[in-house]
Amino acid sequence: MMKKTLFLFLALVAMLPVSAQIRGNSIEVKVVPDHQDWTYKVGETATFTISVTRSNTLLNNVTIDYAAGPEMYQDVKKSGVVLRNGTLTLKGKMTTPGFYRVDVTAHVGDKEYKGACGAAFSPEKLQPTTVFPSDFESFWQNAIKEARNTDLYPTKRLLPERCTEDVNVYEVSFQNMQANYRTYGILCVPVKEGKYPALLRVPGAGVRPYSGDVYTASQGVITLEIGIHGIPVTMEQKVYDDVFNGALMGYWEFNMDNRDKMYYKRVVLGCIRAIDYIEQYTPWNGQKLGVTGSSQGGFLSLATAGLDKRVTCYAPVHAALCDHTASLKGVACGWPHYFYWNKGNGQEKQIETSRYYDGVNFARLITSQQKGWFSFGYNDDVVPPTTAWATYNTVKGPKEISPYQATWHFWFQEQWDEWENWLLGELK
Repeated sequence: MMKKTLFLFLALVAMLPVSAQIRGNSIEVKVVPDHQDWTYKVGETATFTISVTRSNTLLNNVTIDYAAGPEMYQDVKKSGVVLRNGTLTLKGKMTTPGFYRVDVTAHVGDKEYKGACGAAFSPEKLQPTTVFPSDFESFWQNAIKEARNTDLYPTKRLLPERCTEDVNVYEVSFQNMQANYRTYGILCVPVKEGKYPALLRVPGAGVRPYSGDVYTASQGVITLEIGIHGIPVTMEQKVYDDVFNGALMGYWEFNMDNRDKMYYKRVVLGCIRAIDYIEQYTPWNGQKLGVTGSSQGGFLSLATAGLDKRVTCYAPVHAALCDHTASLKGVACGWPHYFYWNKGNGQEKQIETSRYYDGVNFARLITSQQKGWFSFGYNDDVVPPTTAWATYNTVKGPKEISPYQATWHFWFQEQWDEWENWLLGELK
């Protein structure tokens, strides 16, 4: 009986990770440029080699469709092209700084497989289009001042099941810009008594629970990971799915015609109040403080660093909400692509409001006392690298850039490791 029980247990354990081990596809669509760094000068010609492989072996006679040209504005489109010898070569060039993108869809059996390549042309010369309002800084400093008229009135609840030998983990909340509107988050504090540097983690778009950054805290850094929607961050996933598909569907467009009521106003202020919380209610050393996030969180990293000089380092990864108005000039614009589809027609109020919620304008406030690390992919079709580079070029303070060209709207393990190591290096 004992042997049978043990065998059953081991069999069940062996089965558990099976679904989690599914990774990638045997069939891959590869689009490879002829420059290793995917970078060219304006006026040069890039050569792209397209191939479709199964188990890294070329497939012949595969039918593909492709689109090529400036990202988001591709002007070459072909369907039903057959790769008789397994490959196809395309050429492309840019006469102005930007990204030339090739998207390929291969039809194998009854399935479609996609690949892409975005080649950079003089990206260091890209500049954003958004206008910097004359009262941008005063608008935000007045909003922060008004928000601070509301006491934080924090709450703090230990989460024993998440604590480790070295780190205490709490769900915390504090009032944001007005009474009874709260920001929730997961606070991780080293167990050993002392004063520590701190890191604020700000979220990507969506509605979800959070687990907190226990690893960084175990390295001797206070971490606070916040949600932005004013609801607890420890509920079951279905609650967040219901909210996202209901009351918060498309929240990034709420009140786009009014800068005082736009949804992101309380989100940005929540980030500043989160630093207030760190300063007042954690053993922060008062010296080193970082902020980081990806996508929407990249935008919030720029906003927080630009508005709050307590921030000493920031790391935006494929930052969204940057250069909204680029599409009005026929250039790739940042997520959520507010004015891409209708060219901004009849949206004068929304265009004006967007300038107060553009990551580029927050980046313009970053000082020489704040150090930045930027990373993104050249294949990203959510946050175009055109906007990522233009935003990076805007920053006047000390900065580093580390593109991982082949990534889309995700990151590689090496990219994550570099990101984490950079933060720890700056904070410790």
